[in-house]
Amino acid sequence: MNCPNGHGTMPVKTINKEVLFREITVSVPVKQHVCPRCGLEAGTVQETAETQRTVSEAYRKAVGLLTGADIVRFRKKMHLTQPQLAEKTGVGVASIKRWEGGLIQTKSMDKALRNVFWGTAKEDTYTGNRTFFIPRVKLVLVSYENLFNKKLLKPENKMLFSAKYLWYTDMVAYRENGQSMTGATYAALPLGPQLNNYRDLIKDIIAADITSAEPLTSEEQKTIAKITKAFPRKWDVYNAAHREVIWQRRAVGEVIPYSDAGQLTQI
Repeated sequence: MNCPNGHGTMPVKTINKEVLFREITVSVPVKQHVCPRCGLEAGTVQETAETQRTVSEAYRKAVGLLTGADIVRFRKKMHLTQPQLAEKTGVGVASIKRWEGGLIQTKSMDKALRNVFWGTAKEDTYTGNRTFFIPRVKLVLVSYENLFNKKLLKPENKMLFSAKYLWYTDMVAYRENGQSMTGATYAALPLGPQLNNYRDLIKDIIAADITSAEPLTSEEQKTIAKITKAFPRKWDVYNAAHREVIWQRRAVGEVIPYSDAGQLTQI
């Protein structure tokens, strides 16, 4: 490609750019022809299409949706063809092709895909499609502490309030995005929903290094902000959790599955 200003050939360079897409800023590598003299940047039709796909993938990753590469990988792992995946999700095969090619699926369709890929397996029901990771638990709690400007995680209160915030966080994230934030399992105890085996985890959570945790996506941050607004005081979240039927109907010690998330009534 030649520079339209008459400066000769414009070599191809890969440039990292910040792109605002659907109110989310993503950083992506972009291949463009750049004039070494005037700095003019230009791209071919093919390069522009590839940039759009790269932005789409980065956006989906940022908001917690399956990327096109994710869909292809999980589909092949299950030995499914595109028509077979389409049949299982109840959409046309053209939709599968578009999602794998860069078109962004809705949250409901993302959940349908996840249901096909993970079904009702134990890890889906009890950990919300995410591997349990203690530093992530602390990262979520630290996010609340920063918003409230006060400590939540205290050894002496045995996670009485912090566990309720965690429970709502994971349940709402699973309900709206098909994946929990921490992978934690929750049990119905007399004082409300509680992190399973919390007594064995408190010290480890307090000592965890949050820099080793996967950063929160913009969608996850929005979920935390939503819960903070709904339950601005610790007793608000405590009392709300006790009004939830999905806790009330469980026997003491019984796990509250993520499949119940759609029946939350307080948020």
